[in-house]
Order: sequence, then C-alpha cells, then structure tokens
Amino acid sequence: MLEQYLEDLENRLDAAVEEELEAEWRLFLDGCCSAPYFRPRRRQPAPARIEWPKIRINPALKDLELMLLRELAAVSANVAEGNGQILNIRCNYGTTILPSLFGVGIFYMDDEHDTLPASHALPGGADGIRALVEAGVPDFNRGWGPRVFETAAYYREKLKPYPKLSEYIRLYHPDLQGPLDLAEMIWGSGIFMEFYDNPELVKSFLALLTETYRRFMRRWNELAPPLNGRFPAHWGWGHRGKIVLRDDSAMNLSPEMYREFALPFDRQLLEEFGGGVVHFCGRGDHYIDLLAEVPQLTGIQLSQPEYNDMEKVFQHTVDRGIPLLALSVERGVEPALAAGRELHGRVHCY
Repeated sequence: MLEQYLEDLENRLDAAVEEELEAEWRLFLDGCCSAPYFRPRRRQPAPARIEWPKIRINPALKDLELMLLRELAAVSANVAEGNGQILNIRCNYGTTILPSLFGVGIFYMDDEHDTLPASHALPGGADGIRALVEAGVPDFNRGWGPRVFETAAYYREKLKPYPKLSEYIRLYHPDLQGPLDLAEMIWGSGIFMEFYDNPELVKSFLALLTETYRRFMRRWNELAPPLNGRFPAHWGWGHRGKIVLRDDSAMNLSPEMYREFALPFDRQLLEEFGGGVVHFCGRGDHYIDLLAEVPQLTGIQLSQPEYNDMEKVFQHTVDRGIPLLALSVERGVEPALAAGRELHGRVHCY
C-alpha cells in the first residue's frame, strides 16, 4: 500500500522548486531577508495525483507503515498547497517519549480526538523521584525508546529508493521536550511546591533529565544524521542548531526561579548540540531577557503572542538578531507593523 504514495510524492517533487525554497530559507536564517517579515511560498504547487488516506494517530502508534504514511500525508499536503514549509517527518510518539523511559503510565486519547497520548505522573512524590535520581539514566529499551529508534530506521529504509524524497524530506528529532517540562510530567504538579521545599532534589532530578536527553539525542544523531549540507527543520520551519527545546512549564516560574531551575539545564543542552530553538506556549516574556543571553540560542517559537508583552519579546529577539519562528500574522505581526514596529526581516510566519 505504501509504495503508491511514495511514488506519487516522488513524482510530484520538483528539485528546482525545493532548492529555490531552501535558498530563501537560508537567506532568512542568515539574517538577510529584505522584507518586513518572512512568509515563503513554493513557486509551483503540485497537487496529489491519487487520493491520500486520513490516518488517525492511535492506529499509527501501533503500525510503522501507518505512522510513515500519516507523516507523508502532511508532506503531500504541503506540496499540493505550495506553501513555504520545509518538508519534514518525525517519529511521532508525542511528549511521553522520555517520560516513558522512567516508567510513567501512558494515557491514550479516544480515537475521535486524533490526539497524541499523554502520561500520568509517577506515584510516590519526592520519594519516588529520589529513587529515580539514585538509579541514574534509564535504559533506552524501556517505554517508547525502542519504538522511536525502530521507526527512524524504518523511515530511512522506505525512503532510500526514492532520490528526491531522501534528499528533501528531513527526519527531525522526536519530541523530547526539555528538562523542566519533563520534570513536571514525571513528578506531577506537586513539583512546584518542591521548588521551595526540596530545591536540591529538584535540581538533581533536572540534572538527570538533562543527561538523559543528552544521551538519547546523541544516539538519535547517530541513527538519523542531518541531511548533508542542509539546515535542520522542525514543524515545517528551518532553524540553526540541532535541537528544539520545549519550555512550556517555565510560564509558571518567576524570573528568579527560571534563572535557578530552568536556564542552566537548557543552556547545557543548547551548548552540547551546537545551538537550537526554544519553544514555549503561554507566557514567556518574563524570562525572555534571561534566555536571550545564551549565545547558542538560535531562535524562539511562541504560539500565543496575545499572552505576551510582544514589545519586550521583540527587544530580546529580533532586535538582537534572534529570529522568531512560526509567529501568527494576525496575532503577532500585523499589530506590530500597524504600530510602526521594525521587525528587521527576522520574523517567520506560515
């Protein structure tokens, strides 16, 4: 079943179109975009020649072929629409990948929601976390670990006979979140009291999660090295550096707590992997100035500009040469331009 879709996509990809788009992205990432903001498009759409199936996530979690087909269906839609997204796929097992190595319970959503699984916090509170810290980095053959690496190998094998698919579709790293997000998912919301009651245990746990991320990502890079000479991509946008960290939980911390409990561990990973982007949902303007001081930060991706003081965000990103990625035109860019705000060509929009 898979081959007909691979052939359809291979036949529709135009190397010249993809190279032109990548050249535009490269200029943007190098700070050379001359427009007020960057909103690329493919020069020529290429509609599908066969009907692609709609595959829900729960069946895909159980079947490698369905997982690849679901990912490729999104690539096909981008090519058909002619939008400016970089073609990419991932081993799409959601936020529970690293938490599953520590033994959390996985919670699967009903099929009708077509939503990735979540996880239950481990029982035991501080005592349970202390046991994890004492045990050290977990075995990668637990939880989603084996499945992630098996999926990556399967993707590479299936794309190998198709030169254009192999050349232009990036396999981007799975959702490994970031140290603080991982800590909240595994510990549960009780962690926020522990910042006061048990700060050294929290830091020890964050150090363990950072080392687990580091080792998992090293193994990932061995199995799925980046495309030769091409910048990485994530969620359809290009970036510099090798990782994208999620910092959603940081919205709950004061700037002082962010500096103490989150920033040092994010910094370690950004340094380890030659830089990268930090994503956050909700509010991040209260610590954006601290994060922007990290030399290896290559971009910020925020999903809800309406919850942020965007002038402060712009001051500590685009004004400092740090791009904003996938920012909403309506909620982020248009209000800024209407107010006469200079974006320096450093904002990307879908």
